[in-house]
Amino acid sequence: MRAEFLDDYTADGIIAKVLEDQDTKQKVRENLKRFGIATDLNPALLRAYIRQFYIHSAQDVRCQPDLYLESALKLVVCSQERNNVFNYILGFELLKMMFQMSWFQHEKLYRLQRNQEEFLQTYIKPIQYAHRINQIIIPKDENLFFARRDYFIQKPQISARKLNELAIATFSTETTTNFGFSIIRHPQSLKFDYDYLFGKEAEAIF
Repeated sequence: MRAEFLDDYTADGIIAKVLEDQDTKQKVRENLKRFGIATDLNPALLRAYIRQFYIHSAQDVRCQPDLYLESALKLVVCSQERNNVFNYILGFELLKMMFQMSWFQHEKLYRLQRNQEEFLQTYIKPIQYAHRINQIIIPKDENLFFARRDYFIQKPQISARKLNELAIATFSTETTTNFGFSIIRHPQSLKFDYDYLFGKEAEAIF
């Protein structure tokens, strides 16, 4: 019921208010382009993301569901809350990208980071755990160093709907939003090299 209300409510005031923040919107666009993500920040996408943002929040046990509609109303009057929507969008799009990366690409990505262990524990391990329990990636002979680890270079095959479900189930709204915020505030907080991660050499079998 709350989601249906929000669908109607976002049709006017919220979308208009969110679109006013052209500076943050442009920063998100620039970052999406930098990460090779072809997501268009059009009103339809923003509407869908605003709805998802609050559904995700309501499902997070650390949030109080009773504050669901109150939080939606904050979007109209609070610029920081509107920024959180853009932070969430960027964070969520990056998490979806990482869910679709092979474990070999994961390894290359976290090794680029300044704080490798924190990045590994916060993002990579939860994604790989989700891959395992959903049988998207099934490790074989993972403890045998010289085994042919085909699973390690396997590209996950995940439908768009399943991808959203996995990202929502794996990461809290807070983690997702903070991920996007950190990148908007400090672009180099996530070290990234598209050719290194996704070029032909990334498909090498070892």
